[in-house]
Amino acid sequence: MTTILTVGVAVIDIVMSIDALPRKAEKYRARDAAIVGGGCAANAAAAVARLGGRALLAARTGQDRIGDLIVSGLEAEGVDCGLVRRIAAGRSSFSSIYVDAAGERQIVNFRDLALSFDGGWLEGRIPDGVDAILADTRWPQGAAVAMAAARDRGIPGVLDAEAPVREAGEALRLASHVAFSAQGLRDLTGIENLDAALAAARDETGAWVCVTDGAAGVTFFEHGTLAHEPAFAVEVVDTLGAGDVWHGAFALALGEGEDPRAAIRFASAVAALKCTRFGGRTGTPDRAEAEAFLRSRT
Repeated sequence: MTTILTVGVAVIDIVMSIDALPRKAEKYRARDAAIVGGGCAANAAAAVARLGGRALLAARTGQDRIGDLIVSGLEAEGVDCGLVRRIAAGRSSFSSIYVDAAGERQIVNFRDLALSFDGGWLEGRIPDGVDAILADTRWPQGAAVAMAAARDRGIPGVLDAEAPVREAGEALRLASHVAFSAQGLRDLTGIENLDAALAAARDETGAWVCVTDGAAGVTFFEHGTLAHEPAFAVEVVDTLGAGDVWHGAFALALGEGEDPRAAIRFASAVAALKCTRFGGRTGTPDRAEAEAFLRSRT
């Protein structure tokens, strides 16, 4: 079984489905609601587990009720949480999220900035047998340790590059693969045009780079030239967590030995299916669903 370690943030999402995103200081009534696990690395780990991989998560939470919900929810998904550090007196992260009728979301997140960002405890604790490591930029110190470990082992080290990217400068230098969001790429380079920005990021990092841009698909370099994989057209219900599960599926495919283009296509199918379902992480498909979807689109 392919083993993927994800490193970064884990939260609880309180999700409300409403007709339109709030604009006024008024009361609103939700059409649907869910309390689900969230966070870039945590959602990616859950996706890896649903897609048939062995998922390990390294993250930080408080020793509080939110932390209990985070860990129990991930363990129910089959994620190994042995590297989740529970910090006494720390407060776990959670978000209030609105999803409108078009599937777009508005997020207000709380993070306890007093929760230790130290990543040194992770050094030497990453087990053998890991096939790829994915880290997000929300925990820069952990990402640096993770990307160094991937480089030392000669396995893919994938950085989920969200703004502010330069806070994770050490991880950016060490990653073999950097998958930017459009906002993250513009944040790093200061260049509005994504093709030009991606070229600048490739020159700076020396890594394989791509940029995910929602319905506009994924642009990447292949054999030194720009290439593009379109997004799959689906009826969007909820985009929450789509980028996170994309990264998890992408890292899993790389760990299984797929080339980047095939990994992008697989990850894009997983993310598209997730977007057709309300509830953030809970909408992540399993492997059979993803493969059936891909066969239907060839």
